[in-house]
Amino acid sequence: MSLQAEPSGAQGVRGWGLAWNAGRGGGPMKRDLAEMWNLVWEIGLLICAGFALLNLFAPPQDLPWKPLDLDRPVGGATAAKVAAFDVDASAPAETLERATDACMKALRDAGVQVERAADRDDGGFCVVRGAVRIAGGAVTPLAPANVVMQCPLAVRYVIWDRQVLRPVAREELGSEPARVENYGTYSCRRIYGSQDEGERPSEHARANALDVAAVTLKDGRTVSVLNDWSGSGPAGQPGSRFLHRVRDGACRLFSTVLSPDYNAAHANHLHIDGASRGICR
Repeated sequence: MSLQAEPSGAQGVRGWGLAWNAGRGGGPMKRDLAEMWNLVWEIGLLICAGFALLNLFAPPQDLPWKPLDLDRPVGGATAAKVAAFDVDASAPAETLERATDACMKALRDAGVQVERAADRDDGGFCVVRGAVRIAGGAVTPLAPANVVMQCPLAVRYVIWDRQVLRPVAREELGSEPARVENYGTYSCRRIYGSQDEGERPSEHARANALDVAAVTLKDGRTVSVLNDWSGSGPAGQPGSRFLHRVRDGACRLFSTVLSPDYNAAHANHLHIDGASRGICR
């Protein structure tokens, strides 16, 4: 029987089919691709398992996706969670209201009585929007009371009070704080009261800073930054350790923390603020 040549088109189709079947049969490229996808799948499973374990066992204060809890110790994600309440001064009114309402809810859920303060505009950079007053509840009172401050600063103060100030007072001084003496929050000025227009505005110009002068304890003693920072004042070395520790603890919550170690302008108080960036000195 004579053999007849296949038409060229049929040869092309047959050749493509053989090549496809060879690939299906497990050529080197196919095997490499399968191994790569297996590796990707295994890595994905490991990541999911790791995330599940982290979500289950890691402290919530260290996980940015967990809600803020003012009763939790200060963790790696605490400052970022509080910063989520921060709103730029030029933000639309609707954005400001939503952030402030959420911030006040966090305080109230933690047992803190808080009131909305009226907005204030003294011209230029001296504008206060979305501020509040701490009116009582589960927090160490400020003296003078009723100071106006940005709501995220109030949240930072409450966490600092619960997680730093109170436990350190018990450990170093054997007593609870009764009130925090302060020099206020709002002041329409540049840093250090400078008249130089080249200097940046102070965070006090928008009620986003608190100056802590002293802490009065429930046993009647007062530990003063001016008198007790060095350890040679009435509160002695325990008072000095207390002040240094509450300063160091503030550095984990507040953007800027300035003390007598920084300069002479802070010889009588600790400056703590909620600026977008800052230093701890």
